[in-house]
Amino acid sequence: MNRIILENASFQYSSGTWAVENLNLTIDQGEAVAIVGQNGAGKTTAVKMMNGLYKPVKGRVWVNGVDTREKTTAQIAALVGYVFQNPDDQIFNATVHDEIAYMPRYLKLSDVETEWRVAAAVELTGIGPYLNYNPFDIPYSIRKFVAIAAILATHPRYMILDEPTAGQDLIGTRTLNRLIRYLRSEDVTVITISHDMEFVAENFERVVAMAHRRILFDGRMEELFANDAVLRECRIKKPQIARLADLLGYPPDIIFRDQLRQSLLSQLGKGERLWMN
Repeated sequence: MNRIILENASFQYSSGTWAVENLNLTIDQGEAVAIVGQNGAGKTTAVKMMNGLYKPVKGRVWVNGVDTREKTTAQIAALVGYVFQNPDDQIFNATVHDEIAYMPRYLKLSDVETEWRVAAAVELTGIGPYLNYNPFDIPYSIRKFVAIAAILATHPRYMILDEPTAGQDLIGTRTLNRLIRYLRSEDVTVITISHDMEFVAENFERVVAMAHRRILFDGRMEELFANDAVLRECRIKKPQIARLADLLGYPPDIIFRDQLRQSLLSQLGKGERLWMN
């Protein structure tokens, strides 16, 4: 079965501090899952265990039926691509082209296959004009897409994006939205860590909320935004549309602009009928 499973997974730093404790989570291939919550909740540690960068000290993490403790990080990362929050922690080649081509070359793919993968990743991320630049000579927001393109070129079955909208403008966010739609059409699992609830609402049906090194909620986005206790505990802000709907007295499951517009039109229609009667 193609899925990631965290089974009572815990991770402890060498200092003795527990980063996460007893995480139980199953993510099937093709899902889009957002992991949200306060800083220090354990979100990044959780996804690093999925990617093989961290091995659980208790419990198990399984990727497509394989115990991650029995494989190298490189072997797990071939399936589970992870884009760091800060691209500067990931990028090390002298040109954007070479950064994207690095892993296909490392995998000893043919020159034709490598260049095809580079071209596809560049098209998906919109960074064509920067192909021959040094990555550190281009804006931070574009550098984030270089890091994404480098992972796309490995053709992972699971794609983890850590705070992808941080530092992005509207154009960058729209590019991310298009990229996620494409990945889902290819049955690639997309997992994100994000504080951007508008981005989460736009792209992810399932949300996992964490606080105090544990999972407090796992369910549909509408259910999370209706759960004030979890929102407070995890320090999560509702999307702007949901907050506006609250102020207007509408149900908590309104999270999109079209939903709010429809509710307003419906209310106006009722008002007209009452006035005419």
